[in-house]
Amino acid sequence: MQNNGIKSVSARKKNSHIRELSINLEQWYAVARSTEVQSQPLPVILWHRAIVLFRDSAGKINALEDRCPHRQVKLSHGKIKGDLIECAYHGWRLNAMGECAQVDYLADNQKLPNCKIHSYPVQEQNGFIWLFPGDETKAKKIDLLDLPEWEHLNYIATVSVIDCQAHYSFLIENLMDMYHGHLHEDLQAWANPVLDTLVEDEHQVTARYQAQSYYKIDKIWSISQLFFKSLRRLHPEPLEVSYVYPHWVSTLGSDFKIYCLVCPVSETATRAYLIHFTSLNAFWRLHKLPVRFRRFIKDSCFGAAQKLLDGLVRQDVLMIEEEHQAFLQNSERKSYELNRALGSVQKLMRSQAENG
Repeated sequence: MQNNGIKSVSARKKNSHIRELSINLEQWYAVARSTEVQSQPLPVILWHRAIVLFRDSAGKINALEDRCPHRQVKLSHGKIKGDLIECAYHGWRLNAMGECAQVDYLADNQKLPNCKIHSYPVQEQNGFIWLFPGDETKAKKIDLLDLPEWEHLNYIATVSVIDCQAHYSFLIENLMDMYHGHLHEDLQAWANPVLDTLVEDEHQVTARYQAQSYYKIDKIWSISQLFFKSLRRLHPEPLEVSYVYPHWVSTLGSDFKIYCLVCPVSETATRAYLIHFTSLNAFWRLHKLPVRFRRFIKDSCFGAAQKLLDGLVRQDVLMIEEEHQAFLQNSERKSYELNRALGSVQKLMRSQAENG
């Protein structure tokens, strides 16, 4: 009977609609920006798991399930006391391992409650807080997605938050399908894409398009193209997009690199961080300036493409949410697809969900 139960669960996973797939828990997910966690606890949700992030007295990040074991209220309502997180209700304090460490009204003849909540492996890297929701013994064997441009002095970063009421598959397909540039009109960075090659394995799908770019960052004044449409001129550039499960990476020529760090919340909600990097590699004179001054330029220009990036996100989210609503209203309705990259993407999503 037990084996039959296991088989039926496995069969249900394999038969799940692509818009209802779970996620591979044995991966690192970016759940917050480093700047979002300061002196107060921060609640986040990763695939139905309510989690609280907090820093100890040394600034080290910790992650626990967001509930006090006493009355089950959210720990994120509380405060940080030294290395402990304090529940707002009765003041119980828990350590980074999820154990009850202090209760102020504990009587002399009482012992601390022998209770423990779940703690999660967590890392802070490249401006983001990464969490591993699966088997913690596997966490050290899985690499985080690297963002080398985050600290590199030759790249200017902009971050836009994506919050959409839709399954994560809709977002990934949107990011991998470069034929939807028609949607973005004045905001799009590319035009006339043609899918050239498609490379796939068990961990990622890479689609390479021949396309044209509206931007070429090769002179100091060319930065102004980001702000003035009249200065933009189309020219051929390779466009590459990769679904590096569970995240997304894109390069447009040698001037732009974009990442999307995906944090699935549930079957009907997805949060993500879209990170846009503009390269300054062409400005060789800039590289000879003192490092402190170059750091000042990088920090001062942070968010330079904010209006562009936020505009793209708003337009995409509108379409993604409409897609999901259409699915909810009639999940049996057939969709027609011409971009063969999306078939590969769906296959990877299904494979990862089933194996994780």
